[in-house]
Amino acid sequence: MKTAMNIFLGVLAVMGAAAAAEGEVRLAIIGDSTVCNYPGNSVTRGWGEFIQPAFKEQVRVINLARSGRSTKTFIKEGLWKKTLAEKPQFILIQFGHNDSHAREKPEATAAEGDYKDNLRRYIAEARAAGAQPVFVTPMHRRTFKPDGTLTTELQPYAEAMKQVAAELKVPLVDLFAMSGELFLKAGDAGGVDLNCKPADRTHFSAKGAQAMAALVLKELIPAVPELKPLLQK
Repeated sequence: MKTAMNIFLGVLAVMGAAAAAEGEVRLAIIGDSTVCNYPGNSVTRGWGEFIQPAFKEQVRVINLARSGRSTKTFIKEGLWKKTLAEKPQFILIQFGHNDSHAREKPEATAAEGDYKDNLRRYIAEARAAGAQPVFVTPMHRRTFKPDGTLTTELQPYAEAMKQVAAELKVPLVDLFAMSGELFLKAGDAGGVDLNCKPADRTHFSAKGAQAMAALVLKELIPAVPELKPLLQK
């Protein structure tokens, strides 16, 4: 006998398929400066800018990510309310970089505390609004230790997101793991052009943001198979 959660997820899948068949499908993206849109003349790019071209015209990607935001401040500033008002069928959610800031900062959260609580709120309110939430773990900063491995300051937030996803049956794209593999393969010197500036190991150039978008899409379709018919060939 199906559980109530399984039935609910089945209904969401049917809703997504019906929306795809009938007309516009709205896919919202929320997150921070590694995700958001930038002015056309900016050397900095977020991966959310490069998702739209992967989909057919009936899909409208709404990138509401904002620089400097965390799971806490995105809600506090009314940006989450604005996201739900767009009535998306799907919402990609990536936070962690600003949540990991020093505890005295207003945007900071504890990975095992209010970060998890905020993620649970996003899930509950997205589902209540008829949207399917999808988690995207925060990618690595492209910073290396003396031994050539990557620093892991964002790992607690990636792990916390994975735990909440497992707890509440949320599709998840593990960008933390995939970006780590990419950065290690390129190496410190070989990956310089992925960042917007040589000294900036967090924010991306167009090449870097496109690489992150490709990684997101690589796991997004298996995680949310109802999106597959909406991809460009």
